[in-house]
Amino acid sequence: MLRLPFRDGFYEVNPTKIVALAKNYAEHAKEMGSDVPEKPVFFLKPPSALIGPNSMILLPRMSKRVDHEVELAVIIGKRAKNVPAKKAMDYVLGYTVLLDITARDIQAEARKKGLPWTIAKGFDTFAPVGPSVVDKRELDPSDLEIGLKVNGEVRQLGRTSEMVFKIPELIEYISSVMTLEPGDIIATGTPAGVGPLRHGDKVEAWIEGIGTLEEDVISEGSVLC
Repeated sequence: MLRLPFRDGFYEVNPTKIVALAKNYAEHAKEMGSDVPEKPVFFLKPPSALIGPNSMILLPRMSKRVDHEVELAVIIGKRAKNVPAKKAMDYVLGYTVLLDITARDIQAEARKKGLPWTIAKGFDTFAPVGPSVVDKRELDPSDLEIGLKVNGEVRQLGRTSEMVFKIPELIEYISSVMTLEPGDIIATGTPAGVGPLRHGDKVEAWIEGIGTLEEDVISEGSVLC
């Protein structure tokens, strides 16, 4: 069971799905060689990819390049279907930090062949979350610093105000396609600066007002002494 600090107790992280946004920061779209989309582009990550803080991101043998992507995660508080943007925030429980770990070489090959990205995004440990869940009443997510360090070096640094599509728009659009259930997670996209992870790396991902999510990185099959 994955539990994160929340209010005066804990929140059990148990989504039916993780809905992740692609190219929702213009500079990230640019670094990926893509245009900014006219409508939100999203994909799914499996709940089995979730891990908590101070855990280990596992680099799978079948990938030669695994990248980090720090994202603001929105946790849905009640069932949402066809929700208008003006009422969307009523359906939010709170916020946390999520790392959308990506097997970039597998993703690139899939994109080249016009195939889905599921494998590239879906390995176990590819969705770390934490260090806590912050109640929506305690945080305005519209303009927060978001960043990531690897081994103490800043790789990503931006602000949530740079999102192309804001949280209400995302909830409106996603809920017009699929029902969002309580506990579901929306990962709202990543700022520029994504890069590779290697065995032995230490990752620190933070969002202002939420805290810092720390993870170790190991190669599949490695034994820690």
